[in-house]
Amino acid sequence: MVKKVIMVVGGAGLLSVLLFGTDAASYVWTSAAKVKDSVRGSVPIEFEIDRAREMVKDLVPDIRRNMHVIAKEEVEIEKLQKQIATAEEQLTTQKGEVMKLKTDLGYHKDVYQYAGRRYTPQQVKTDLSARFERYKTSEATLASLQDIHLAREKSLAAARQKLEGMLQAKRQLEVDAENLEARLKMVEVAQTTSEYNFDDSQLARVKDLMSDIRTRLAVAERLVQADTHVEGEINLGEPVSENILDEVTEYFETDHPQTAEVSHKTEVVE
Repeated sequence: MVKKVIMVVGGAGLLSVLLFGTDAASYVWTSAAKVKDSVRGSVPIEFEIDRAREMVKDLVPDIRRNMHVIAKEEVEIEKLQKQIATAEEQLTTQKGEVMKLKTDLGYHKDVYQYAGRRYTPQQVKTDLSARFERYKTSEATLASLQDIHLAREKSLAAARQKLEGMLQAKRQLEVDAENLEARLKMVEVAQTTSEYNFDDSQLARVKDLMSDIRTRLAVAERLVQADTHVEGEINLGEPVSENILDEVTEYFETDHPQTAEVSHKTEVVE
């Protein structure tokens, strides 16, 4: 869908350039950029994270191909190393043969004998010249093989470094995807928490209800206590004196701390 929109807008932009010039085209390209940003912004972040994970997984085939290339190059380099080792042995043998013939010619003999056969000095010189040319050719070939080996070793090291970089990048991208998902979860939790609207008025109403219940219970308890004193029942307490004079006399004739204190103060005043 996005590609279709971009293709349509792109075609419109090209047509605008042909018909109205670059100013009109700039408006079209700006609109296209806004449409693209709008479409991208409407895609859920969770979907984008999953898409990023899939893209990271898509790196695996490329990594495997690079691993295959590296393995193949390692085999080729091993074969080259064996070829160089063989060439070095042959070159050492050729050098020994050349030096032997050179040394023998230094004796200025009339006849030279090798492996039961006799050779003239000229024959030995001709053979020495041919062997020497082959030696120089083998030496140049060995140098070329060594240069190729060095170049392929550098290429292999670069390929290994590239592969290691891809592996590290893949691991880092996987970690980044996990971190992004964790951050998304935190954002979702924060958004969910922010949606909770705690109503303090409800709490106040509950407190008022509790207070009203306590008041009603207190009133009910007092009414219960009042109902226990029913009129007409026999008073089982101390009898009340009907003569106030006798009650006052009895009270002050008894030693009370307050009465004694008042008497003491009266005596002091006198």
